[in-house]
Amino acid sequence: MKTSDFNYDLPEELIAQTPVEPRDSSRLLVYHRDTGAVEHRVFRDVIEYLNPGDVLVINQTRVIPARLYGVKEGTGGAIEFLLLRRLNLTDWEVILKPGKKAKPGARFVFGEGELRAEVLSMAEDGGRTVRFAYEGVFEDVLDRLGQMPLPPYIHEKLADRTRYQTVYAKVDGSAAAPTAGLHFTPELLSRVREKGVEIVPVLLHVGLGTFRPVKEEDVSRHHMHSEYYEVTPEQAARINAARARGGRIVCVGTTSVRTLETVSTDDGVVHPGSGFTQIFITPGVRLKAVDALITNFHLPQSTLLMLVSALMGREHALAVYETAVKERYRFFSFGDAMMITGKAP
Repeated sequence: MKTSDFNYDLPEELIAQTPVEPRDSSRLLVYHRDTGAVEHRVFRDVIEYLNPGDVLVINQTRVIPARLYGVKEGTGGAIEFLLLRRLNLTDWEVILKPGKKAKPGARFVFGEGELRAEVLSMAEDGGRTVRFAYEGVFEDVLDRLGQMPLPPYIHEKLADRTRYQTVYAKVDGSAAAPTAGLHFTPELLSRVREKGVEIVPVLLHVGLGTFRPVKEEDVSRHHMHSEYYEVTPEQAARINAARARGGRIVCVGTTSVRTLETVSTDDGVVHPGSGFTQIFITPGVRLKAVDALITNFHLPQSTLLMLVSALMGREHALAVYETAVKERYRFFSFGDAMMITGKAP
């Protein structure tokens, strides 16, 4: 299987630069796996494709303002930090630009000295481990100095930080939003519950590997990035109970899929657990715990498009994407949504 097998042509003007208002007014393409039928709806209509007894699995991660701009101590040279993963109270894994200015021992200053950092070590992929020094609570300092880490294909400034958070975001830790969830409003979620659909949160902190291209032409040689996940015993029990009574497991976003597929066994049973997952879902991989998926439209040749192709087949996925381009859907993080439903043929 080749990375180029997952390419498609996308006009640049279809890359959404800003979110729509209200959230649930984005468009929704519905793909029925059993018949191949495609419907064009509005996102709030998603409730029509959910049944009483189903479980809607959401990712309750919250994006932190992970981009910091500062200067190198002594020279005043500009530096950009992108926080990836917290290691302890003071140490983080980060990406820096420009990297040449960030050898072990280099020191940097942010916000007139309110936050300082020293590079401890370098990783093989070019990342760094740094140690921060600050007064008070780190999250408060970061909230004052940091900026939202919008993807590189978004060039517009975001006026409201909350628009890059889901309305159910709860646990700080992501460097990117689980964007399929951005379409839900509190009112829509209330209607989902009223219909008899249970909403179960899980956790996966989204890393920047989400946006990294697959550089290997041979897909099997791609090294998948690692992301932290958590599924509690109570969450696992609720999901399993729904399946036992005949309900479907409907995931909101590829992050929820990766979480459930990490902790499920071949019989589809979801087990509690936490840790770091590098699961790579491609066509030919049988999904054990997921029946339907609500997701956005993903980058060409990306691991996320490969995951979607595992659920609906590569040829079908690319045909649906071609339809979405012709119908002028908006793509990527602030773009429109797709729901993949129905049993696989």
